[in-house]
Amino acid sequence: MDAVTLKHRLLKQARAEGFAGMGVCAPDAVADGAARLAAFLAAGHHGQMGWLAERVEWRGSAAALWPAARSVVMLAEVYTPEVDPLAVLGARDRGAVSVYAQGKDYHDLVKQRLKRLGGWLVGQTGAEIKVFVDTAPVMEKPLAQAAGLGWQGKHTNLLSRDLGNWFFLGAIFTTLDLPRDEAEVSHCGSCTACLDICPTKAFPAPYQLDARRCISYLTIEHKGPVDEDLRGLMGNRIYGCDDCLAVCPWNKFAAAATEMGYQPRVGAPELAELAGLDDAAFRARFAGSPIKRIGRDRFVRNVLYAIGNSGMPALAGAAQRLRDDPDPTVAEAARWAGDRLKLARTPTK
Repeated sequence: MDAVTLKHRLLKQARAEGFAGMGVCAPDAVADGAARLAAFLAAGHHGQMGWLAERVEWRGSAAALWPAARSVVMLAEVYTPEVDPLAVLGARDRGAVSVYAQGKDYHDLVKQRLKRLGGWLVGQTGAEIKVFVDTAPVMEKPLAQAAGLGWQGKHTNLLSRDLGNWFFLGAIFTTLDLPRDEAEVSHCGSCTACLDICPTKAFPAPYQLDARRCISYLTIEHKGPVDEDLRGLMGNRIYGCDDCLAVCPWNKFAAAATEMGYQPRVGAPELAELAGLDDAAFRARFAGSPIKRIGRDRFVRNVLYAIGNSGMPALAGAAQRLRDDPDPTVAEAARWAGDRLKLARTPTK
């Protein structure tokens, strides 16, 4: 069949698999990708994420990652929440977990869908493919913008006029030469809602992120103690942060999630209970969840920061029990939380 017909059928198959959107671009469509990455790294905005500085020649150009590829098919999978993710921030005795980590690990769900769709494409054409879901040196967001799926907003996340900004991205690289879609442009206008709400002021400028101040980075990627100036700004966020996503006005057009695997399983757990998790209990509690990958120690560190920020002396006991934890970062976080709660209990004159 001709390339136009094939692309039309591929889109139809993608929707049948559950993807909410699809676009196609050339592997070299992001001309300034390498330069943007170099500037990000040179500024140190990647923090401890050393893997971003590895294989920069691949990460900066999809064409270099797999020279045989002729097209990149970008796909969007929606995980729009049914409730306001900001509401839990007022529940001081509970932890706030990012929407994307509430259900099953999206890496597994999206990759399974990509493999089925890619298998269909191979069966129809005999072409070669490679599939990627956030685990390879691929700049998914710039490629998705080049493929017309949406644009990187001022919060640097991808958003769409049709889908809002609650969606995952997957990529199929193929040796097929498929018709390209027109690249999307920014429709943020003068809006700064995502920049204004950031608790830690992680955006030095619109469309720029300093990960070292981002709560998602601090709770997930950052190893060791978090700077004390930032801890107090983290509130009860124990895994990720959705503030900049939640306030985007384009979410009024957000599509509803259809994948049952993204239904909340974690919810807003009690901080006191989470502080009592040992390694085995942590692994059992978060089996199949993205949360599991950060390990018990880093997770409990986050929980203790939330306890310290709660202003609830009733949680002091949970922190007290961890003051001598075998992990030095957890023990230090417990002492910090206890000291904060003592201050909260002390009456002001």
